[in-house]
Amino acid sequence: MSTPEQQARERIDAMLAAAGWTVQDKKHLNPSAALGVAVREYDTDAGPADYILFVDRVPVGVVEAKKPEEAEKFTVHEAQATGYATAKL
Repeated sequence: MSTPEQQARERIDAMLAAAGWTVQDKKHLNPSAALGVAVREYDTDAGPADYILFVDRVPVGVVEAKKPEEAEKFTVHEAQATGYATAKL
């Protein structure tokens, strides 16, 4: 039986794939596999981001997954998102 985190990752992977992203694990990273590559658990100097989005091998975005009940606390997580956005990959 999968954990809630695994179930969430499967849903996010499916949504990213439906939007045209190629989803990969960092240990099997091939940034040339597609124009848009979403990499799971990508290490940054601010800690691992849930997903880093690459377009043509250039990092362009971060996806940080939160439980639905955390959505109301967006400003609490703003510093975390800013840290990932400015982190060295």
